[in-house]
Amino acid sequence: MATPRFYCPIPLPLNETIALPDNVAHHASRALRLREGDEIVLFDGKHGQYHAELLFTNGKAMAAIKHYNAQEHELKGKITLVQGLPSGDKMDWIIEKASELGVQHLIPVQAERSVLNLTGSRLEKRQDHWEKVAISAGEQCGRNRILQIEPLQTLARFVADHPQPDNKLLCHPEGGTDLVAYLKARPDIKEICLIVGPEGGWSDRELDLLKKNGARQITYGSRILRTETAGLALTAACSALMDWV
Repeated sequence: MATPRFYCPIPLPLNETIALPDNVAHHASRALRLREGDEIVLFDGKHGQYHAELLFTNGKAMAAIKHYNAQEHELKGKITLVQGLPSGDKMDWIIEKASELGVQHLIPVQAERSVLNLTGSRLEKRQDHWEKVAISAGEQCGRNRILQIEPLQTLARFVADHPQPDNKLLCHPEGGTDLVAYLKARPDIKEICLIVGPEGGWSDRELDLLKKNGARQITYGSRILRTETAGLALTAACSALMDWV
């Protein structure tokens, strides 16, 4: 069994014993049923990870921090996924798998054809839920840095905040540059931004906005991929083709 890992965004001083945050303590003692003396791994999302021994003092879960491991499990390059908001709970799947595949940033976009429409308290709850999904995925897959999820935004907001056109790849099934050919011609790039529409795709107006702001339309394979598949498939392809894994 792999050593249980917990995201713990608090100071983690070596050779000291700290009280675990309530959510971590509950997960360790109630959900996983860990016992006194079990080895655990803590990481703060900034760098490396800390190996510790689980202790219980007056019913309070504690961690005696033993040593630090600077090893990271990040891609050699940076991948950002711009994801048109899908229906239902598909975003949970996308966040979980994007984290496992090494995506550093995920930008959810309320597209014109997005079926789901999130506002107010409902949006706040969903955004908080997405953060928890990303944390859980990071704990499971061995990454010491949590996938960063930006606030849900319009496509116009994304374009305004990201004016540089370099390596913005508009994933579209109808025409465009072949992804493999595009990457082979650019062996030295270090960042890629993949832009994926919702179930109904980007509207003509959105496509025009993206292209006018430097996004290059690309294709990958001869089949049409679902929104929850496209970004993940292209992330894996880019990582392999660029030898970033």
